[in-house]
Amino acid sequence: MSLMESSPEMVETQSSPRPIAGEPKNPATEDPPLVRLALISIALIFLSLFLFIPVIAVFAQAFSSGLRAYLAAIVDPEARSAIRLTLMTAAIAVPLNVAFGIAASWVIARFDFPGKQAILTLIDLPFSVSPVISGMLFVLLLGVHAPIGGWLAAHGVRIIFAEPGIVLATIFVTFPLAARELIPIMQAVGSEEEEAAIVLGAGGWQMFFRVTLPNVNWGLLYGMVLCNARAMGEFGAVSVVSGHIRGHTNTMPLYIEILYNDYQYAAAFAVSSLLTLLAIATLIAKHYLERRVIPKTQAEEIAPKVAA
Repeated sequence: MSLMESSPEMVETQSSPRPIAGEPKNPATEDPPLVRLALISIALIFLSLFLFIPVIAVFAQAFSSGLRAYLAAIVDPEARSAIRLTLMTAAIAVPLNVAFGIAASWVIARFDFPGKQAILTLIDLPFSVSPVISGMLFVLLLGVHAPIGGWLAAHGVRIIFAEPGIVLATIFVTFPLAARELIPIMQAVGSEEEEAAIVLGAGGWQMFFRVTLPNVNWGLLYGMVLCNARAMGEFGAVSVVSGHIRGHTNTMPLYIEILYNDYQYAAAFAVSSLLTLLAIATLIAKHYLERRVIPKTQAEEIAPKVAA
């Protein structure tokens, strides 16, 4: 019998030998069950010790004096002022840092120019400088005794020990987060799809919103989440430039410290639980966007986008 006349059973036997009963499918890539169980157990223990138990302890301490005391701590005028200032600071810092991250990642990923590595180093500067030192730099530059700060104060503009200083300090410590998430994604995606969109007749803004942004939406989303979390929880730089003026320049982390130092533990944990809820709400929003928005944008093709 010739090879062409061989039966399908013979060809199957020769090309793909049957695995031995009880043998793992991919022994080179699969870990033994005990190893997998040990790794999962270590991960769960780590998460329990450093995430679940602390979060439960925060809420337990927050309600230790009862629901009425909890609500009283939340609606206190100083607490409401700290909440308002925290949300306002994050609402200003996050969009500005996202815009900077998109612009910086676009320039670094799409163009080669002298000083490119220097710009990357400067973007990482807030990571290597202590937040307290960055706050002191703002005090030295924009304080009332500094030339710039003195001139601004003479014209009725106060930066340090006021809300603008808090916003500037928050922007400084958070601006690398969005850029560092977007730069490697921009470099990995390349510019082929954008060039194709231009060839098909898309304008600059049309290409940006219909091609570039959908390609980097994962990095953009994570950059926004990280930036928002850091903005709401920033302590060091904000503590230096705020002046700790009760009811005016205290963000939620600063107000929590004041309550804790005044031995108002239940109130401190009540405000801490609210800050924790804001962080959880941010994660829920990220999860919703991942499930709803991102799959829809990834399913679209470039040509229909440009044609629209």
